[in-house]
Amino acid sequence: MDKNPGQPLLALDRVETFYGPLQALRGVSLTVAEGAITAILGNNGAGKSTLLSTILGVLDGQPRQGSIEFDGLAIDGMATEKIVRAGISYVPEGRRLFPELSVSQNLTVGGYIRRDRAATRRTLEQVYEFFPLLSERLSQPAGTLSGGEQQMLAIARALMNGPRLLLLDEPSLGLAPILVRQVFDIIQGIRDEGVTILLVEQNARMALSIADEGLVLENGSVVIQGPAADLIDNDEVEALYMGVQTRSPQSGSGT
Repeated sequence: MDKNPGQPLLALDRVETFYGPLQALRGVSLTVAEGAITAILGNNGAGKSTLLSTILGVLDGQPRQGSIEFDGLAIDGMATEKIVRAGISYVPEGRRLFPELSVSQNLTVGGYIRRDRAATRRTLEQVYEFFPLLSERLSQPAGTLSGGEQQMLAIARALMNGPRLLLLDEPSLGLAPILVRQVFDIIQGIRDEGVTILLVEQNARMALSIADEGLVLENGSVVIQGPAADLIDNDEVEALYMGVQTRSPQSGSGT
């Protein structure tokens, strides 16, 4: 598949985020091109989820320093609802569905901020094309779906907002390998329909295989970034992310 990402849709410049006195992000700068998939890699505690939360504005008073722009609009310090209305949707780690609500009701919640009902119906039809299984389970409580089905519903719910940028946090977490491949195929399909994607993922090789750009976070800092194709077989990425030792023992643990 040809990948031709456009101009930057999201830009972070020297962003620093804190949890009380603990600094979680350290001078993070990155751009996400419109129409691209950008993969964020890193070990647990590296700051990946914090990065997404900072972009979405769910951490009160964050970022403490730096700037975040979405399509030229400064969104750092903006209320989360306004950021969502500007065109950013978020699929959190662990899905966080409403388990007692039906599939249909969860999808309705996803599009609650939209006022254009015709556009919402068109999005719903598109969601059913991406996830035909969901259209067969509309009355089923979300909590009774399998793990893979719940992940699909979580992504579908986020799409109901009609986003230009989709933030995905660990979409393969807890899924069987065959379902991981299916979910990543769907993510590619969503990108092919014009939705830009910022993807946090532990499955580095799978994420980089569908991404345009990739970067590695370590201790809240960007330590490697570049075209995804260049990162797939990068020894330093393996050392920092997959735990393959390429540094000398004297150079530190690399964690």
